[in-house]
Amino acid sequence: MTPLVDLSGKRGLVVGIANEHSIAAGCAAAFARCGASLAATYLNDKAKPFVAPVAEKLGVDMLLPCDVRVPGELEAVFETIRKEWGRLDFVLHSIAFAPHDDLFGRVVDSSAEGFALAMDVSCHSFVRMAHLAEPLMDKGGALLSVTFYGSERVVAHYNLMGPVKAALESTTRYVAAELGAKGIRAHAISPGPISTRAASGIDRFDELLDRASALAPEGTLATIDDVGALAAFLASDAARHITGTVIPVDGGAHLMA
Repeated sequence: MTPLVDLSGKRGLVVGIANEHSIAAGCAAAFARCGASLAATYLNDKAKPFVAPVAEKLGVDMLLPCDVRVPGELEAVFETIRKEWGRLDFVLHSIAFAPHDDLFGRVVDSSAEGFALAMDVSCHSFVRMAHLAEPLMDKGGALLSVTFYGSERVVAHYNLMGPVKAALESTTRYVAAELGAKGIRAHAISPGPISTRAASGIDRFDELLDRASALAPEGTLATIDDVGALAAFLASDAARHITGTVIPVDGGAHLMA
């Protein structure tokens, strides 16, 4: 009997692996376990030594440079996939960035430049990926982004990323509506706090972890493997009639005031 979550024969792109502990790495591992062929990206030459071992361990077919701030790099990734594979079944967008001063300061003090850059890297890059993936998903597919419940409520020290993630979630819904007729689905996965390299940039993140763990009805927080399991399901045909959702993976922490 074929497993319910079966990605055999599917090809996916994972954007945002920073190291073996990142959310994108957990998702990539789940995709690979379910039989998918993968392409992945690394930010730059400085980041590559941390990403390459993860890609090698998972048997990634293509490891490509991609800094969405550099003109043409994202387009080059999709062009390589078009040449090598000719199609694409799913994309995971797991990148976010805000300049230090804007991330650590109040939202009302954020600069126009910092706000725009955070929105471009963390949100509009998902729009660009959807646009580039659309012609490669002629048989349908899934577009997955990663968000956080700081989009819905004020989380101390999350600051500028709160409005940016809110925009990402709204964008995901619009992408789902616009591409649904082509069988292309879109989702935002919302893990609770997870200790990753990216999260370490948030001021007093350890306090956020402790608070969320204490609030969660399950008494524990999700891991990157938990996030990966959901991502694999959403990328599979088992989720073919589910789209436009924001799905928490946080032990129920999002329920609590």
